[in-house]
Amino acid sequence: MLVGVDVGGKVAFDDTLDELALLAASAGDVAVARVIARRKAPDPALFVGSGKADEIKALVAATSAHGVIFDQNLSPAQQRNLERHLGVPVADRTGLILDIFAARAQSHEGKLQVELARLQYQATRLVGRWSHLERQQGGIGTRGGPGEAQIELDRRMIGERIKTVKERLEKVKRQRGTQRKARDRRGTFRVSLVGYTNAGKSTLFNGLVKARSYAADQLFATLDTTTRALWLGEAQSSVSLSDTVGFIRDLPHKLVEAFEATLHEAAEADLLLHVVDAASPALAEQQAEVERVLEDIGASAVPQIWVYNKCDLLEESQRSREPTDWTEVHPGVRRQRVFVSAATGDGLPALRQAIAEHALARLNGATPAPIDQRFVAVAATLPGADPATPPLLPPQQHA
Repeated sequence: MLVGVDVGGKVAFDDTLDELALLAASAGDVAVARVIARRKAPDPALFVGSGKADEIKALVAATSAHGVIFDQNLSPAQQRNLERHLGVPVADRTGLILDIFAARAQSHEGKLQVELARLQYQATRLVGRWSHLERQQGGIGTRGGPGEAQIELDRRMIGERIKTVKERLEKVKRQRGTQRKARDRRGTFRVSLVGYTNAGKSTLFNGLVKARSYAADQLFATLDTTTRALWLGEAQSSVSLSDTVGFIRDLPHKLVEAFEATLHEAAEADLLLHVVDAASPALAEQQAEVERVLEDIGASAVPQIWVYNKCDLLEESQRSREPTDWTEVHPGVRRQRVFVSAATGDGLPALRQAIAEHALARLNGATPAPIDQRFVAVAATLPGADPATPPLLPPQQHA
């Protein structure tokens, strides 16, 4: 059962719970019911309040649900109280995402990163989670029961494991730094794919470099960074192209910290291909979330090309009349957009040309100039576009 709580705009809220349903499906779960609650503030004990908790309990019994997943993050006490009240396991958004990452990580580095995030998450949820940890004795002058000793033992074991994993990840970080220095000495132009999860990054990566990276229509299909050489005939040289983990709303902060070594690929890149799902109704929100995470990891200043993917899923009237254009993101700051379909290959030649222009500009110590004036903001009809945005060029210069 999926539960979403609107707390008056204080946190992000999805009234359809569609994204949570996709996350649940990625974890192997099937949503049997969805519950929406609205509160001015979360209930300290049950998050949703006793009345709504009773309603959820009745629905759990009616649908034979095996568990409840909340779209918001729960405190350890709230999660414990809800499990006792509902009689089934309860997970929050962070726990669900961590479970998906744990199941999908393939490389040694990826497994270490996910393990660190899970350990840090579990370290705050030890007290009172199991009945065998309860205090057996009490009172002044008496020794605590075996429950307290077990909690301290678990806490110490988790702390030691966190220290070990961090040391291993630091070694991985140094290895990646050595690899980056080697690429710097060779003068390799580095390009990284970033974007919201399920925007089609891996499919685009495969289309550009003819690789066979795993790609599927699901959230967090791939987690491990893959790097391949991309030959650009337009620049008569090769560039390094990396496919990185996707971002999502409310991505756990501990997960961002744990994936520092992987996300560093984006921060150290010469060019970012920000892949956007052009057919998504939440295009603007997803794009803004990616920009926020890029700022958090120190990659906001890296040059970007916005790659609007899945254009083949748009109605004909919504598609751009040109394969590429430039748009103003801030006063005096323009960014190139390329409209592609990684599934069909449409627009990939224009994207390769755009990457080549950036690579040649770096080689010549310049910045790529805006392309032909006839390529204007013709994609304003894409979902999420602001119709009030003034045209970038005078009307007589529009295509």
